[in-house]
Amino acid sequence: MAAPPSGGAAGAPAEPSTNGVVFWPVAVAVFLADLITKALAAAALWPRGLPHPVLGDGVRLTLVYNPGAAFGLHLGPHSRWLFLALTAAVLRVLWRLYRRTRDRDNVRTVALALLCAGAVGNAVDRVRSSEGVIDFIDLGIGALRWPTFNLADVAVTGGAALLAWVLWGADDADGVASALQRAPAPGSPAHTPAPPRMGGSADPA
Repeated sequence: MAAPPSGGAAGAPAEPSTNGVVFWPVAVAVFLADLITKALAAAALWPRGLPHPVLGDGVRLTLVYNPGAAFGLHLGPHSRWLFLALTAAVLRVLWRLYRRTRDRDNVRTVALALLCAGAVGNAVDRVRSSEGVIDFIDLGIGALRWPTFNLADVAVTGGAALLAWVLWGADDADGVASALQRAPAPGSPAHTPAPPRMGGSADPA
């Protein structure tokens, strides 16, 4: 007789996922950290565009407002609403991925929490002001500088990299499992080696 699914006896409802114990604390903590640091930057880093060295010229705090997306991507006067609509679509996809995440898959859950928190953090800026997203972390050497960013951007980048790693590992594991399922079992006709040739010449002719 086949064993019942891992969720319990056959026909019984699956146990509720416990991933929320990981997802919500991470998402809320990242969102609040982004919100607070942006508020501090907007209040203290004046005037706009003036660098405030932290570790020499390599790490500076510079207040800028970005009406576009990451790396200065801009889609014209309606960028604000276009990016909000895009964020809503992305959040819907991320939420579906979260609902399909296996129970106790903590790495994937953390990755999705980081992505959601970062996306919501920058979306809040777009809703609050037409000036755009508050950026203030300024890294580089001399004139060679990375585009100014914030903690929400760090969360999105880290979450995307972590999720890509998790999904790549899942695809690799699925491929191994599929290969194992296709492999003949020991003792089966496909696995039994052919008997050695008895007597005679190697060349039948």
